Amino acid sequence: MTTTDSRFIALKICLTVIDQGRSLSQSLNEGLAQFKDRRERAFAQNLVLGTLRWQLRLEAIREQLLSKPLKAKDADLNQLICIGLYQILYMDTPEHAAVSETVQLTGRLKKPWAKALINGVLRNFLRDQDKICTEVDKKPAYCYSHPQWFTKAMRQSYPNDWQAILTANNQPAPLTLRVNPVQQTPENLIQQLSDVGISATRHAYAPQGIILAQSTDITRLPTYETGGFSVQDGAAQLAAHLLNPQPHDTLLDACAAPGGKTTHLLELTHNQAQVYALEKDPGRIERLTDNLHRLNLHAEIAAGDAADLTELWPDIQFDKILLDAPCSATGIIRRHPDIKWHRTLEDISALTHLQAQILKSVWSRLKPGGQLLYATCSVLPQENRLQMTQFLAETEDATEAPYRINQHPITLSTGLGAPGLQLLPGLADMDGFYYCLLQKDV
Repeated sequence: MTTTDSRFIALKICLTVIDQGRSLSQSLNEGLAQFKDRRERAFAQNLVLGTLRWQLRLEAIREQLLSKPLKAKDADLNQLICIGLYQILYMDTPEHAAVSETVQLTGRLKKPWAKALINGVLRNFLRDQDKICTEVDKKPAYCYSHPQWFTKAMRQSYPNDWQAILTANNQPAPLTLRVNPVQQTPENLIQQLSDVGISATRHAYAPQGIILAQSTDITRLPTYETGGFSVQDGAAQLAAHLLNPQPHDTLLDACAAPGGKTTHLLELTHNQAQVYALEKDPGRIERLTDNLHRLNLHAEIAAGDAADLTELWPDIQFDKILLDAPCSATGIIRRHPDIKWHRTLEDISALTHLQAQILKSVWSRLKPGGQLLYATCSVLPQENRLQMTQFLAETEDATEAPYRINQHPITLSTGLGAPGLQLLPGLADMDGFYYCLLQKDV
């Protein structure tokens, strides 16, 4: 497979995400499966992820270079220009190669007539790059390559941090592992990784977390097959610690798939807690089951809607509940840049309504004296602190509980403050997450 092939596959993946609205994860997995050479696969993956991260800025630059918009049937050429611009601006590819290899793809698209167009556009950019970028970057949405509605929301919600949030969203996320405490300590795994030439360090806040210096194929790492670790961002690892499960607890993970937090709850109780894992989407349960099996852990699994628990385990009241609520996922854009293009402002109202429904439903199944941890991977106040403010105001037997990890008060810098903990993207190499720990009065 040639570098031209790699670029062509990357182009096709980008088109399925941008123009067909498919998920990046699904399109990327299918597209990269065609590669046998790891270097070509890595090149294509970096090209896809990088182009999608900077798509809005690249589009704005493209519009500066085209004398008139291309026709709708030439959406592939529009995206091809963005891929060429990304190589010039952000990759180590020599400029002449970025131009010539991109131009060659017009033949693969069966549009040889566009060869001169693509060549002219990219070469004009090389001549006037500084001037064009200066003009485009006057608009923050273009400069930071985020949709206008989201850029505005961040400026309003985080007047002191919005630029840092948008900048962090455009940075590749590190590969973070959660060491299985049933089998080993973080120090043990760090040493085993070092023995095979892989550098890793302890996470600043997640007790079981280690961060790898470089991404790699996790299935080739020591102890993977025996369940010695899982892949999980540091912010997501905090959930189980904040809920602090005990071996005798009866726990509900209300939106469980793919199982990262479910398995963590079980690890912390050495597989002794009674954990019930609920997932609305039956198609995602297989991955939840696979993760439990690899880690040699057990949970009661059911397909069902957390917004209506009337027929699910009707005789059980739970000591603790983890509600990792459906949300906009705006805190994990650095891992899933397609969120920028798939999420709209109109989605947020529907999501907040659903979150409130689920909260009311699961709260009714929490024992007096029990705790519920509300979690989202969002940075939008409507889904987080405003949602919790409303719930606390409307729920007489609910109060906010203190936040501790390993019995120590948590001292993270958390954005806007109470209620809850708002973790912003990039803090200690973590994703953006929100947590609110609620206590049910006796």
